[in-house]
Amino acid sequence: MPFYVRAGAVPSKRHIQFRRPDGGLYAEELFSTKGFESVSSLLYHLRPPTATLQIREWERHLPHFVPNDPLRNRHFATAQGNRPGDAVEGRTPILGNADLALSVADVDRTMPYFYRNVGGDELLFVHRGSGKLETPFGELAYRAHDYVLIPCGTIYRLTPDEPTRLLIYESRGQIDIPRKFRNPYGQLEEHAPYCERDFRAPELGDPVDERGEFEIRVTNAGRNAVYIVANHPFDVVGWDGYCYPSAFSADEYAPVTGKLHQPPPAHATFEAPGAAFCVFVPRLFDYHPLAIPVPYNHSSVDCDEVLYYVSGNFMSRRGISEGSITLHAAGAPHGPQPGAVEGSLGKTSTDELAVMVDTFEPLQIAETAFAFEDAQYYRSWIEPEPVLAAR
Repeated sequence: MPFYVRAGAVPSKRHIQFRRPDGGLYAEELFSTKGFESVSSLLYHLRPPTATLQIREWERHLPHFVPNDPLRNRHFATAQGNRPGDAVEGRTPILGNADLALSVADVDRTMPYFYRNVGGDELLFVHRGSGKLETPFGELAYRAHDYVLIPCGTIYRLTPDEPTRLLIYESRGQIDIPRKFRNPYGQLEEHAPYCERDFRAPELGDPVDERGEFEIRVTNAGRNAVYIVANHPFDVVGWDGYCYPSAFSADEYAPVTGKLHQPPPAHATFEAPGAAFCVFVPRLFDYHPLAIPVPYNHSSVDCDEVLYYVSGNFMSRRGISEGSITLHAAGAPHGPQPGAVEGSLGKTSTDELAVMVDTFEPLQIAETAFAFEDAQYYRSWIEPEPVLAAR
């Protein structure tokens, strides 16, 4: 998030001599985005981060995607049967296009290597679990219902304190706060559903003063490599700037409510090239005396809508459980399932928690997702046949 942070020891000016206690120079690193014209940070290392001993092929299995053809709404029940692993190798791809890839991961172990995605930002949503994200900027503790935003190019290692379920979005570009929530100076406005205090930055500890052979797995738009570097990547004594990992809890989101049903843009969280993110949190319902609390039927004719169901009573859907992912495709109408409208009347609040992303290019389906698919989901809007009384 683009808020200024300063941590540890930094010199009085950029790009000047900054010496270690032994008289040697700290190694300055500019961590920049969009060339030199967007958010950046300056990091100061004990030793240069450029000392590379070896580069070799990373034999990474790349997901295979197929079109949503025939075009239809789909449901993937991902809560059961997913193989556990670390936060990178344990990812199971579900959906993707040129702008965004969506995966789930059940993390039960620490990554025995470091990881660097140079193809775009990553956004992790923590369904359950806790642990920490280790980075050159420091450690960022995470807990259930956190969004963890990892800027493009950040070297990291995720260490779970307990089994962790992640929903992972990999963007081709920068994930940012929606422009409508920021004033011309970048400050969050009063109508925003969160404020700067709700975002957590990493906590920088002592630099890791180690030399040896450290493995960093690097990916960039389908190109992969393993780098073996001579200096520990977390040997940072200080940094400052606007580009760094951050965390924000969905539990801190202040939802917009109104007299009538609020559409998804009222629940926006982030935006990215070709994608818009929303969160639906526990909230009061509409207060018009004739309000219908559940969403109305709609056809999103220019975007695919993907919901991940976290917890609570998903009253507009049946057959949905925690960990379910629904794809409501552009051109395929969707809305409350039979009985949901009548069942919602008179209710004053909801306890559901779900996260959503809309993509403006069609999503394709990863072959690994079909193991979780409820192939009859598109029929779930059929009215049940009435039961006739026996004569």
